[in-house]
Amino acid sequence: MKYHPLNNQLFIANRRKFASKMKPKSLAVFNSNDIYPISADSTMPFEQHRDIFYLSGVDQEESILVLFPDCPKEKHREILFLKETNEHIAVWEGEKLTKEKALETSGIKTVYWLQDLDKVLFEIMTQCDTIYINTNEHYRANVETETREDRFTKWLKDKYPAHAVAKSNPILQRLRSVKEEIEINLIQQACNITEKGFKRVLNFVKPGVMEYEIEAEYIHEFIRNRSKGFAYTPIIASGNNANVLHYIENNQACKSGDLILMDVGAEYANYSSDMTRTIPVSGRFSKRQQEVYNAVLKVKNEATKLLTPGTLWADYHIEVGKIMTSELIHLGLLDKADVKNENPDWPAYKKYFMHGTSHHMGLDTHDYGILTEPIQANMVFTVEPGIYIPGEGFGIRIEDDVVIQKTGKPINLMKNIPIEVEEIETLMNA
Repeated sequence: MKYHPLNNQLFIANRRKFASKMKPKSLAVFNSNDIYPISADSTMPFEQHRDIFYLSGVDQEESILVLFPDCPKEKHREILFLKETNEHIAVWEGEKLTKEKALETSGIKTVYWLQDLDKVLFEIMTQCDTIYINTNEHYRANVETETREDRFTKWLKDKYPAHAVAKSNPILQRLRSVKEEIEINLIQQACNITEKGFKRVLNFVKPGVMEYEIEAEYIHEFIRNRSKGFAYTPIIASGNNANVLHYIENNQACKSGDLILMDVGAEYANYSSDMTRTIPVSGRFSKRQQEVYNAVLKVKNEATKLLTPGTLWADYHIEVGKIMTSELIHLGLLDKADVKNENPDWPAYKKYFMHGTSHHMGLDTHDYGILTEPIQANMVFTVEPGIYIPGEGFGIRIEDDVVIQKTGKPINLMKNIPIEVEEIETLMNA
C-alpha cells in the first residue's frame, strides 16, 4: 500500500459499533474480494472489499473476518483468517501480513491461517444460533459476477443449514454512512490530493491538448502523493462530450473556445474524493459560458445550505429542483409556461439537469447510506448540480464534497480547490 499506516483505533471502534447491533448468540463473517482475472495469467489490480476493510483495516486478498461477541471463549470473539505467508510468497509477490502485523493493523489478537478455518468455524458455529451474511444491497448495485463473499455464503448456508440467517448490510449501511473523525481526515487527504491534480491541470490545459493527456496529468499528481490513482473512472469531457453524463473515452482534442468538464477524484487509503470542475480550454470563459457557470455555482452554494440533520434526501432534491428551475428561467432556457405544464414525475428543469444533486461518499464513491432515513451529522455528501445544453455545445457541472454538521452549514472539504470564474481564469493565465 502507498498510504501511511492507519490508526487501528478506527477499526476497533467500527467493530464495536457493529457488534452492538448484532442479535444475541450471533456470528458475522466478512470476506476479502477476489483478484479478478483478465486472461492468460493477467489479473486486475486488487481492490479490497470495503466492508472487511472498514472493520479490520486488512487490505489483502484471501482474508476472512469473524465477529462473535457472545462467544464463550473470549479469544474467539474476534478472529482474522489470513493466507499463510512464507519466503517464497515474499520473493514473488511481496510480504503479506504476518500474525503480528495483522494485530498491529487491526487490533485483533486472534489470527489463524486459512488452513484452520474449517476446524475453528465448526467449533464456534456449534455455539451460535444466527449467522450474519454480507450481501450487497446498495441502491445502485448491479452485480453479475459471483463474488468471493457470494461463494462463501453459499458454502456456509449449505454446511450449516439449521442456523438462522441475518443480514449485515442494513447495519453497515447505517454505520458506514456516519463517519468517524479519522475517516473524515482520510477523505480530506484524498480531497487535498485532488486539489493538487486540479491545480497542475490548470497550468497544463491549452487548445489542442488531448483529453487523455489531461487524465495523465491527474494520475501523475495522484500517485506521487501516495494515492493509488483515481477513486473512479475519470471523466475528461470537452465541448459537447460534457453532455454525455458518463463520458469516459477521454480521447478527443480540446478545442479553442470550448469548455472541459472534469469529473475526477483521487483515492487515499481506500477512501474517495469526488470533484467536478468545468474550465475553459482557452483560459477565458465566454459571456454565455460564464453566465451559465455562475448559475450552476449558485445552485451548488444554495443546495449546500439545505444539507442539515433531519432533512430527507428526497425532500432535499425537490428543493434543489426549485432553485435550479429559477436559474434556468433566468438563463432563458425555461419559461413560466414550461413550468406550469410540467410533468410532476419529470419536472421541466430535468431537460437540462437530469441527475441527482448529492450522494453519500466515503469508502465507496457512491457510499453506503439509507436514502429514506434522515440525514445525520458527520455524513459526507457530494453537491454536484449541472446544466447541460447540447444545442450550445457545452455542459457545466460543479461538485464539492461536504461534511454535515450538527448545526449550521456543512464543512466543504474542497474549499481550497479553485471554483470561482476569476480564480480559474487567473490561474490559467498566470
